[in-house]
Amino acid sequence: MITIDVVLDAQGLLRSCTVTGHARAGPKGSDVVCAAVSILTKTALKTLAGREGITLRVPAGVPERGTFGMETDYTGQGRDFLAAAGAFLLEGLGSVSEGYPDYCTMTIHKERRS
Repeated sequence: MITIDVVLDAQGLLRSCTVTGHARAGPKGSDVVCAAVSILTKTALKTLAGREGITLRVPAGVPERGTFGMETDYTGQGRDFLAAAGAFLLEGLGSVSEGYPDYCTMTIHKERRS
């Protein structure tokens, strides 16, 4: 089972995304659920990386297979781009989760501020 945990800030912007596990919906190398989640998360990371006004933090070292994680922050000019990229990522991951609920779950949390 793939577990996706997303944290959004008070304005609904992506703060973090963590993915763990394997779908096991098909043979290794041919699992459409794993492929979809991998492509969506890697594309989001590459799209946000190096974008002015957006800061990314990813775990140090080489992640083990079946794991992905990123945290985001932004300054004024990165806000709109992060909003669009985050919405696209959540829509895509949500579609996978809804289409394959036996193999993928997604939970979205709102960040708590004191």
